[in-house]
Amino acid sequence: MTRPKIGVALGAGGARGFAHIGVIKALKKADIPIDMIAGSSMGSFVASLYGAGHDMEQIHKLSPAFHRKYFLDFTIPKMGFIAGKKIKSFIRLFTHSKNIEDLKIPIAIVATDIKNAEKVVFKKGPVADAVRASIAIPGIFVPEKVNGRLLVDGGVIDRVPVSVVKEMGADIIIGVDVSSVKKSAEIQTIFDVIMQSIDILQLEIIANRQTASHVMIRPPVDMYNSKAFTHIDEIITAGEEETHRRIPEILAEMEHWKEQSHEK
Repeated sequence: MTRPKIGVALGAGGARGFAHIGVIKALKKADIPIDMIAGSSMGSFVASLYGAGHDMEQIHKLSPAFHRKYFLDFTIPKMGFIAGKKIKSFIRLFTHSKNIEDLKIPIAIVATDIKNAEKVVFKKGPVADAVRASIAIPGIFVPEKVNGRLLVDGGVIDRVPVSVVKEMGADIIIGVDVSSVKKSAEIQTIFDVIMQSIDILQLEIIANRQTASHVMIRPPVDMYNSKAFTHIDEIITAGEEETHRRIPEILAEMEHWKEQSHEK
């Protein structure tokens, strides 16, 4: 290959993760190839949409349809408040009931085995099962059972899965972090407590992901509530604009790779 293989790591972040749609839009507009994607939590959902062949421009236009009332099914709390059956059906519909290995590019979906404290990376099997596991925020969603494992949100163990993209064979890694902690946030419900706690726990880990990626994109979305699906258009636009700003840096990394490969 006369160009580097580009891998994108889409991170967790609840509703802020819609910024990933804008990121992919901007990369495609700039003719930056996307050879593989790894996603955690909301990042896995956007990765699966892209892998299923959806045009991100169309998804942006459809974004008002992503209203939580359509896919949240509350249940009697035991291991979570939300059963997750409706959102799984929603994912299955939008990914055409495909398996991960049948998507248009290699996709890896990250989840957390909560019993064994292990990272689980899905590269094959039903997309809907893997994404449903990856978005299962602990204490909010009922964990997903897959192959005998009890799985929760991939963001718990690997918020921005740059190491997974590297293992997939990427020469250049573009990380996307949408999980910045909102300081002075209003904490009023159990949902606020859980989401803010996870964000705080990941602060130091994210610093390590920065050095492991060639370019780390951080769309300015910290002012938006990670659990409110009310400013999706603005969040997508923020992802697109920030990525557009970083395109020269990505192109420079690609050029640097080419120069190094010629020297070998």
